[in-house]
Amino acid sequence: MASFSYIKKLRDLREDHDKTQQEIADILGTSQTMYARYERGANELPIHHLITLCQYYEVSADYILDLQKNRKEKPSRRV
Repeated sequence: MASFSYIKKLRDLREDHDKTQQEIADILGTSQTMYARYERGANELPIHHLITLCQYYEVSADYILDLQKNRKEKPSRRV
């Protein structure tokens, strides 16, 4: 199992929105089995699914990837 922190974010966001894995899989155009593999870390989440989830949950990719802590926070500027 991969030890990426975004795995927990995927599950937390889904549960916070009272959605099933099947409902999110339908939004992504994939199977429930494949989506479950993303949440377990058995497969890495493709970038096109990351973008879709950001739009659906109205959060930044940085939030899902755990690069920022607040859902709506503006990304910090790195120099």
